[in-house]
Amino acid sequence: MAPGPGSVPPILTIVVILGAGKLPKFGYLFVTEDLVRRRAEHNNCEIFSLEEISLHQQEIEKLEYLDKWCRDLKILYLQNNLIPKIENVGKLKKLEYLNVALNNIERIENLEGCEELKKLDLTANFIGELSSIEALKYNIHLEELFLVGNPCTEFEGYRQFVVATLHQLKCLDSKEIERSERIQALQNYPEVKQKIRDQEKAYLLKRAREKEEAQRRMKERKDKKHKQVDSKLGFDSPDSLQGKENQEAEGGGEQETGRAVEDNEEDRRFWEEPTPYTPESRLETHRYMEEKRRAKDNIRDSKKREKPLRTLITAEGKVLNVNVPKLDFSLKDDEENNQIILDLAVYRHLDTSLLDVDVQPTYVRVLVKGKPFQLVLPEEVKPDSSSAKRSQTTGHLVVSMPKVCKII
Repeated sequence: MAPGPGSVPPILTIVVILGAGKLPKFGYLFVTEDLVRRRAEHNNCEIFSLEEISLHQQEIEKLEYLDKWCRDLKILYLQNNLIPKIENVGKLKKLEYLNVALNNIERIENLEGCEELKKLDLTANFIGELSSIEALKYNIHLEELFLVGNPCTEFEGYRQFVVATLHQLKCLDSKEIERSERIQALQNYPEVKQKIRDQEKAYLLKRAREKEEAQRRMKERKDKKHKQVDSKLGFDSPDSLQGKENQEAEGGGEQETGRAVEDNEEDRRFWEEPTPYTPESRLETHRYMEEKRRAKDNIRDSKKREKPLRTLITAEGKVLNVNVPKLDFSLKDDEENNQIILDLAVYRHLDTSLLDVDVQPTYVRVLVKGKPFQLVLPEEVKPDSSSAKRSQTTGHLVVSMPKVCKII
């Protein structure tokens, strides 16, 4: 039982309970309800009546659930994620502004149900299927569209095609559409449309080759990683095993240096390898950086675990005085009651469950949040008769230890 304001057993066993439901360390791959609620702080974390939310830079790879949780959304920021497809927003009938810039989107789709959509930002995506903008004809209130930074903007006749296709549009890529520009675009529409179709076909063939190349590169990386794992698990030739044994015999420092050199070489190869800027390469880069971050964290955690414990009792059996938590204390010899009293100034609001008291005949030890406080006693005491309690006025831990020798 843990020490409380009243009487307490002499030895206290403390159990630390970690909070459940911790957030992932490296962000989200999907939209979660917890993420949406935390981002809805301005709305008292209520999501059913939410009108605006920002989910940018959350490493989201799939867009879902928002059309079920937040039906009243008017403004939705999703820029700088890894979203490959516009989906699950079609039921947001009140949505007026959607920002999905800097994602992996390749075509415009599934926005017909956004009846109030006025502004759509698709800056710096991978839209090469320009004819997919025809899906926006149903968004009759759409006034502003941003496509700058997409492959389709390089097509000959790009602006004319968009202006002629979307009659309701007033501004394209931050440039206002003049009435004369629209008239001219409509006059040349059949010819421009055919040009766009031809360029689309060429682009889609190129994308098919890029996808094949990305799959090949990914397979090579996986095979290489499997070989490295097998090597670490010991599936090596006798010669390599002998080499490992010799390396281990030489010391861990050289091994660590070797691993660091190997990691640096891998980094250099990855970043210097020429690759096209595609949704696949962007995702591959994200995965690679994620792996590196996790590996560094694992090394850091293992070093923390390997940290040597502080010596409390020497090999010769000598008990040391230790005050790792750096707390003030007083040791009083209460001759009237024939006992020794330790007053340890633990933090006033510290939860009692984070204290662990151990009284021995010649010393007393208190773990404060896992940090040891240990004090050698001037006289031998009775551990079984000792008691510990928290002061109701100061919050200090008071340990009373009766002496073995009786007063004559």
